[in-house]
Amino acid sequence: MVRPSERRDQVSFICKGYGISASRACKLSGLSRSVWYYQSYRDDSAVMKKLEDMATKLPQNGCKKWTDAIRSEGLLWNPKRIHRVYKLMKMNLRRKGKRRLPARVKLPLEVPESINESWSLDFVSDQLESGRRFRVLNVIDDHNREALAIEPSYSTPGWKLTQTVQEIIAWRGKPTSIRMDNGPEMRSESFVTFCKEQDIIMQYIQPGKPMQNGYIERFNGTYRKEILDAYLFESLYQVKEMSLEWLIHYNTYRPHDGLDGLTPESYLQKKGCGQWKTRSVSHKPTSQ
Repeated sequence: MVRPSERRDQVSFICKGYGISASRACKLSGLSRSVWYYQSYRDDSAVMKKLEDMATKLPQNGCKKWTDAIRSEGLLWNPKRIHRVYKLMKMNLRRKGKRRLPARVKLPLEVPESINESWSLDFVSDQLESGRRFRVLNVIDDHNREALAIEPSYSTPGWKLTQTVQEIIAWRGKPTSIRMDNGPEMRSESFVTFCKEQDIIMQYIQPGKPMQNGYIERFNGTYRKEILDAYLFESLYQVKEMSLEWLIHYNTYRPHDGLDGLTPESYLQKKGCGQWKTRSVSHKPTSQ
């Protein structure tokens, strides 16, 4: 069904485009001449301005909520009038709001003076031989680049991330801060609440700036090159087994360029960190 406003647009187009009279154009479009010549002297500018203010202050609400708010301020406009202007401004169309991240401050990527001063965590994704995708949560200590956890999983919601960090704290101790990106797992209610309860500072990097988390990004590249890209896995269990063996090898036997050619374990021994703790596992590193 063509509305009168659309027919008025048709008459205007015919008159301008073909140079014929308004009466003839009205007859062709089926619009009454009285409707074409009718001019409304109603001034809705105040209503429009008020709706724009409401859209700015309360963008998640609709016409009904805005009408109640307007009338509660003492502006007793007819709800039908407000709804008419609301539709005239095309505010009744479906709007998909974009969730915006809070402003992130760029923090310098410095080497901590001691263990548990700063951790970094991030995810790496890959797929099995069957094509099913999985993600791997990597956690390292920025001081000696020690791998604290490599946890493959099909899904890692916020509660699972919190559980992994709790397990690390149980044998390693609590970190002062954790550096991470703005993924939904890191911003989940369970993880944020846990960090606040434990007085752990959450250092979010700026969106689109992965090198602000350079230590874990470097670790991810090494892990992908030596494990994920080097082998074809049939199951998640195989990923877990090989990742655990590689974690022990990485911490104990693999020299690190950023540690003057030392391993994470020998670097701590050189600095005299007598209370260094390692992850308790029954697996032994594979022979090289």
